[in-house]
Amino acid sequence: MTAIPSFTGDANPYGGGDPYADYRTADFPFTQYADLADRRLGAGVIAANDEFFAQRENLLVSERAEFDPEHFGHKGKIMDGWETRRRRGASAEHPWPTAEDHDWALVRLGAPGVVRGIVVDTAHFRGNYPQAVSVEGTSVAGSPSPEELLGDDVKWTTLVPRTPVGGHAANGFAVSVEQRFTHLRVNQHPDGGIARLRVYGEVVPDPKWLETLGTFDVVALENGGQVEDASNLFYSPATNTIQPGRSRKMDDGWETRRRRDQGNDWIRYRLAAQSQIRALEIDTAYLKGNSAGWASVSVKDGESGDWTEILPRTRLQPDTNHRFVLPTPAIGTHARVDIYPDGGISRLRLYGSLTEQGASTLAARHQELGG
Repeated sequence: MTAIPSFTGDANPYGGGDPYADYRTADFPFTQYADLADRRLGAGVIAANDEFFAQRENLLVSERAEFDPEHFGHKGKIMDGWETRRRRGASAEHPWPTAEDHDWALVRLGAPGVVRGIVVDTAHFRGNYPQAVSVEGTSVAGSPSPEELLGDDVKWTTLVPRTPVGGHAANGFAVSVEQRFTHLRVNQHPDGGIARLRVYGEVVPDPKWLETLGTFDVVALENGGQVEDASNLFYSPATNTIQPGRSRKMDDGWETRRRRDQGNDWIRYRLAAQSQIRALEIDTAYLKGNSAGWASVSVKDGESGDWTEILPRTRLQPDTNHRFVLPTPAIGTHARVDIYPDGGISRLRLYGSLTEQGASTLAARHQELGG
């Protein structure tokens, strides 16, 4: 496996023009996973010890950070991120912060799960980024308050040890802790600013919640479904198709480039666990001149199972939610949607319930990961 690039030190002062022209980034191996800190899943920054210059909520904004060199307020330069004041020492003889001094923010993950990688993005923080960062995780049931999370009885596990980072850069960290986490504590040492936080991983739902629901969307991201692969990701990620709610704009779905051959595009999914599927939806909301012309859906049971078509190739209408009740329930662990010839869909929903085997597998994994 190729080592993850690391960035340290200041970026050059902003010299005008495109503020991202000298931005330092890399292709990280874990970004195929879903962002567990996505606001669409219900994530939030629930507390921070300091946010003097820029508010903590900016950390989870889905769009990349913006920079306006002329934008100042009463407290100073307004930054699109989370920025704390400069720390000082205890006296004139010791004006510097101690090695232990740091600022922190508490992040509630939108969907609990196993973290595979974290990106601490310091875009536009060129000389005011933290010297180092560290990230810890914990798993606490329910909806704990910040005070409860900071209590002495809560155990925090290190996901990213204290590590130097660079300014105006996407600082990526692979995580290899096989545990289920609900909250993170992001620390910057000793102070400074972070533009965005991305937490890539696999959703691990609460099996008791799914059992209580009975019938639910077995491919939904929040219920443990995930995209395994897709034929084309030119305009938007395939994971959008299993995000919560309906699409709100065109790039909130999945759209492929225009094909100039006789092939077709597709997405392959892994379901929450083995499920019995009874109905499905294919939504083309906001895809009007670029929606898929036709679609089919297939499922298979197990990695080595054969694909069985449960929805034959069917004409789709633009900007429309299409609903289908299956004549016979289908059992599977994986699903695939094929679109013809290209274009896009905004959402796929597969409604059903876990089989006895699926419920047992999910419960065992939840317990194994400390849920």
